[in-house]
Amino acid sequence: ALHALSTSRAEQQKLIVDRHNALRRGVKPTASNMMKMEWCPPAAVNAQNWANQCTLRHSPPNLRRTNVQCGENLFMSSAPFSWSDVLQAWYNEEKNFEYGTGAKPKGAMVGHYTQLIWYNSYKVGCGVSYCPIGPYKYFYVCQYCPAGNNPMQIAMPYRSGPRCADCPGHCDKGLCTNPCKYQDLLGNCRNLKTLFGCSHSMVKKQCPASCKCTTQII
Repeated sequence: ALHALSTSRAEQQKLIVDRHNALRRGVKPTASNMMKMEWCPPAAVNAQNWANQCTLRHSPPNLRRTNVQCGENLFMSSAPFSWSDVLQAWYNEEKNFEYGTGAKPKGAMVGHYTQLIWYNSYKVGCGVSYCPIGPYKYFYVCQYCPAGNNPMQIAMPYRSGPRCADCPGHCDKGLCTNPCKYQDLLGNCRNLKTLFGCSHSMVKKQCPASCKCTTQII
């Protein structure tokens, strides 16, 4: 069972990416800036290494880095589930989520859903491990880069509007194909860029995405 689910298999990688993209295309309200996902080998290595630890807990942030910081979804089960079922379980938290409000009722679990459909988390890598000790035998881990679930923005995991409105000319069936390859190190880069400009050394250093990605989705 485990071998069939192994993310070293190209068909499992494709299934995981295609399923994510299908779920991301279908969000309601529609998204104007939803990035098309692709497989990320370094994130998959990190996810598999963590799955192999069988901790059934989140990995520390330092084990969740590629060239950027990544987010993480976990799933545990006593029997093997297909990757489609695992992703669907995360997506099903949508029933606890209202766009613009967030978790509804307050405190309900929505973080797996919001990370799965986070607009600029455009790279995914996953792994699964068999953990014989304890009630949960199967431990699934997906890492998402760059990380989603910014607490300031959790109620709006993407911008609502006509599909691909933010990426004209870079659209594949409702998903944007022009990712920014950089990540801002500060949360207020948009303001800093306006105030000081990108020739300012601090802004240039701390805000590479805002400074270098003028036409891409940040």
